[in-house]
Amino acid sequence: MITAIQDYITYLHNVKKTSYNTEISYQRDLRKASDFMRSQEMGDLTDATAKSLKAYLLYLEKGNMSPATVSRSIASLRSFYQFLLQENRIGEDPSAGLKPPKIEKKTPEILTAEEAALLLEQPNATTDKGLRDRAMLRLLYSTGIRVSELVHLKTEDVDIDNARIVCTEGGKERIIPLSADTVEAISVYLESARGRLIRGEKSSCLFPNFSGTPMSRQGFWKLIKGYAADAGIRKDITPHTLRHSFAAYKIREGEDIRSLQKILGHADVSTTQMYYNYV
Repeated sequence: MITAIQDYITYLHNVKKTSYNTEISYQRDLRKASDFMRSQEMGDLTDATAKSLKAYLLYLEKGNMSPATVSRSIASLRSFYQFLLQENRIGEDPSAGLKPPKIEKKTPEILTAEEAALLLEQPNATTDKGLRDRAMLRLLYSTGIRVSELVHLKTEDVDIDNARIVCTEGGKERIIPLSADTVEAISVYLESARGRLIRGEKSSCLFPNFSGTPMSRQGFWKLIKGYAADAGIRKDITPHTLRHSFAAYKIREGEDIRSLQKILGHADVSTTQMYYNYV
């Protein structure tokens, strides 16, 4: 079964050109399902039936997994079995009848201009960590990029002279302009703190952690939570909050919806248009 899952992940990477984070998520979901099947002596995922898959989803629900997590697991299973069908490894898709739970859409948290300013002021600019964190927060808030894109940025993705960065997600590139404040924060960080953080090692990672390796999404999530608490902001802030806040701010400033769609990397403009509801 591990071989089938790995073949599927290789297919996603080479044929579908999916992002690294997508591949990790699918792999994690499928291995979790596979472990459940074996623990219940139901065989491997290739032996799964509609009944055994429903038992797995019930197990997730009883484990207090969120509807979003259950829905993502269903999506992972469906995509996996479509691959197996395509490869003639199974005769029918046991996931065909699975129905995702209804997900209640929550209004995203949006920072006010005052809250955003407070958050951006929190990093201590007299330390290497503070200079790095200030540059990361300003970059995230002033561009609306995804946290996965932020932590995977390389030094060559930053064009200080032309005040822009290049983001690559799923094999697609988009160029995003930088504000003067963001350029200044990144420049100061690059000129001083980054060299000490990587400890003289060769690394293309723009924002390394203290071991010189790329920061994880979870690591940045904890970082932003800490700064939000320091700023006295009571909203449930996540890295995506800054993306939402950026988009709402650009809408208020009269940004063209198609231009904003390109900056955010939305496949469908209707996703971008939802920000009209939060201004």
